[in-house]
Amino acid sequence: MPTFRFPHPLVLLFAFILLAVAASYVLPAGRFARRHDTATDREVVVPGSYQRVAATPVSPLAAFTAIPKGLQEAADVIFLVFLAGGAFTVVDQTGALRRGVDWLLLKLSGREVLVIPVVALLFATMGALEHMQEEIVPLVPVLLVLMRRMRYPAITAAAVSLGAAAVGAAFSPMDPFQVGIAQKLAGLPLLSGAGFRLVFLAGALLIWIGGTMRFALKHRVPAAADPITSTDEQADAAEHEQGHRHGLVLLLLLVTFAFFTYGVLELGWDFGQMTALFLALGIAAGLVGGLGLTGTAEGFISGFRDMAFSAVLIGFARAIFVVLEQGQIVDTIVNGLSAPLAQLPVVLSALGMLVVHTALHLPVPSTSGQAVLTMPILTPLSDLLGLSRQVTVLAYQYGAGLCELITPTNGALMAIVAACGVRFDQWWKFVLPLYLLLIALAIVAIVLGIALGI
Repeated sequence: MPTFRFPHPLVLLFAFILLAVAASYVLPAGRFARRHDTATDREVVVPGSYQRVAATPVSPLAAFTAIPKGLQEAADVIFLVFLAGGAFTVVDQTGALRRGVDWLLLKLSGREVLVIPVVALLFATMGALEHMQEEIVPLVPVLLVLMRRMRYPAITAAAVSLGAAAVGAAFSPMDPFQVGIAQKLAGLPLLSGAGFRLVFLAGALLIWIGGTMRFALKHRVPAAADPITSTDEQADAAEHEQGHRHGLVLLLLLVTFAFFTYGVLELGWDFGQMTALFLALGIAAGLVGGLGLTGTAEGFISGFRDMAFSAVLIGFARAIFVVLEQGQIVDTIVNGLSAPLAQLPVVLSALGMLVVHTALHLPVPSTSGQAVLTMPILTPLSDLLGLSRQVTVLAYQYGAGLCELITPTNGALMAIVAACGVRFDQWWKFVLPLYLLLIALAIVAIVLGIALGI
């Protein structure tokens, strides 16, 4: 009897594109009117303005052209993945990464498991502060070196990076692209309810980090079976005389990370500026690390090859939304899912919003885009129901934010899992138990928020 084989990521995403095409023939086309919101400087929907429009079903040919259009719309992210991935390959080829990881493991001898909570907390903080996602893709090679040297499974690299960042963003009190936009659209002060959110953020990180550590220790490769150790030790001996070069490259790496963090948080950098920074890192690291001009160029080319698949996945994921927009059914989906909530009691309506936001995040993979689509509709509805606007924002945060962990339309997730060499069904097997625990925590937070009247 043939066994089921989980589809290749490209096959899975193409299937979602075809599903979106089919939906454009089945669902009625419709649009909300939009207005410019000065608080968020974005176009937001006008509540109650949904109207049917002439159907624009997407032809099979248009579905194919949606793929290059998705790649074009995600170009800034894709260029970041290529050039930053190339830069980190150059850094790796200098031998500095391996030397730095070995130094770290020496300092943590007997306490290697502490690396997981430290790295996870770092990414969770970046997720909570600036919704870090696509920026993680080029960092995967660095994380893989670290996890392999500790003999942890490759999936741990995705868990401590994107997984932790997604949890941090979902429960964040200040993420400007998620809770910040939602609170502005709901007419709430920024950082309102921060204390309440921080309590549940701590609980969520305990669940995520605890589950990741348990999985990593359970699946750790025995030292005798580790194929990397002996090779790395030989390489380390050969490179011992280049220690000063390695130190300079690692210093460059630390300065780059510090400047990157400052640029994102304080200077409002976009993907173009991030890409330029990593390009400069790769060139400088190659020259300082002794690779020379030709070696540096070859390192970039090698990195481009390694990152190509991840970059393409991001474009394919974007193509799904392109098809839904061309078919003019995104607003129809939003209207259809939100309308029944008015008939439910307050608590069930709030939990229904959690379900709606989870379902909507499949066709609308942008959390900020989902906020401007839904909050102008759900905020007046929550007022009519007597539901706190803060709880309405919580339902959006938890529903959309946690869905980032499981949805294949999240291009960053697909790219990072692929870069780790992990099948998406393996990721689902790892993440689903933790996802269900986090959803349970979110339900507790929503019910408690209603009881406390936050």
